Amino acid sequence: MSASLTIAGRTFHSRLLVGTGKYRSNQEMARCHKASGAEVVTVAVRRVNLDRRTESLLDHIPTDKYFLLPNTAACYTADEAIRTARLGREVGLSNWVKLEVIGDEKTLFPDNAGLLEATRVLAKEGFVVLPYTTDDLINARRLVDAGAAAVMPLAAPIGSGLGIQNMTNLRILREMITEVPLIVDAGVGTASDATVAMELGYDGILMNTAIAAADDAVKMAEAMKHAVIAGRLAFESGRMPKKLYASASSPMAGMVSS
Repeated sequence: MSASLTIAGRTFHSRLLVGTGKYRSNQEMARCHKASGAEVVTVAVRRVNLDRRTESLLDHIPTDKYFLLPNTAACYTADEAIRTARLGREVGLSNWVKLEVIGDEKTLFPDNAGLLEATRVLAKEGFVVLPYTTDDLINARRLVDAGAAAVMPLAAPIGSGLGIQNMTNLRILREMITEVPLIVDAGVGTASDATVAMELGYDGILMNTAIAAADDAVKMAEAMKHAVIAGRLAFESGRMPKKLYASASSPMAGMVSS
């Protein structure tokens, strides 16, 4: 099935993964999740109310419909990220983790050394680790060797909406990394960005701000659903070769001569 995505032996029927931040309300977030068709929803362990004695965004994410993917957003060291992942597991969220170790506060680019260290530790502890990383091939290979279940390179800085900024690197990653799924994470701004990423052969896309910050977030969520499906189908179909000159759509053979 074109729609299916398998990570660490678990299959999902949507290749779109969505977040929970920046929505105008929890109710809008829930509507967007439904419109997106996504099955995986990522939540920041350090930014969510885990005791559940007061209203939490978790109250608006039914676990019979969505798979929760805890993330370590706002962690700036490997130790912080490791502790946060353990906390998410201890409170019953999941033993999966979207691993973030941020290296720079302004760009939110990852600290690749810290990310690699945390991946090694958590993978050995039985976590299914999905690290958010740069579009660097060597670092991606090291993450796979360290036990990452998927690699999640950025298309552009988190929340920037710039779309894919280094098409060449993402193409190289897709060609060279085949052992685990590749999921574009961060930088998508609109539906065409998602389609292009999927046309490159990426296995999925995780996005948040592109949906939450749209004027009509629910419509954008639906647009992203169709964009991901269209991009994957286009990749699987194999596009026509590019040509410098025109090529008539209708064959000349068999035409009535004048």
